[in-house]
Amino acid sequence: MSAAQICRIGAAVALLSVSAMVTVPLGPVPFTLQTLVLAMLPPILGGRGAVSAVGLYLLVGALGLPVFSGFSGGVGQLIGPTGGFLWGFLLGTALGAPALLLRVLPESARHAICAVVMLATSYALGTAQLAAYLSVSLPAAALSAVVPFVLPDVIKLGVGVAAGLRVRHALGGPSALTSA
Repeated sequence: MSAAQICRIGAAVALLSVSAMVTVPLGPVPFTLQTLVLAMLPPILGGRGAVSAVGLYLLVGALGLPVFSGFSGGVGQLIGPTGGFLWGFLLGTALGAPALLLRVLPESARHAICAVVMLATSYALGTAQLAAYLSVSLPAAALSAVVPFVLPDVIKLGVGVAAGLRVRHALGGPSALTSA
């Protein structure tokens, strides 16, 4: 990994942390700008770099630094009611990264697929963990923690992918950094 890639990953962790601070409480799950930043990462860092950045972000948060929503941190956040969404960010980014290799599709479509897979995975894991934590049904958990966020999250994904592609091109265009 190059020094430039390490710096970009560090900047991505910082950006994820800041995006979590923009918090609007909406029931058990707050509205944040994390999905926008998560959609920016694969275009800028490539699949592996994006997974590394999200993993490092979760590690920093697990160690207690206040990088999660509401200036919170610690392992409790990862095993608490909204922890599944955080784990879903990591698993979803990893599952979406192979879409970047689908060269038969336009670049923007590959990144959009990557972002949608990340979001869907986050919704699935987040809903499951919230339902288990609160002892409610999956539909009840989804109704409170997913349904209100779908439209805003889709908009944030679109903006994030577009911004990520612009940043990547400003940093020097397509390169080895954008591979899965």
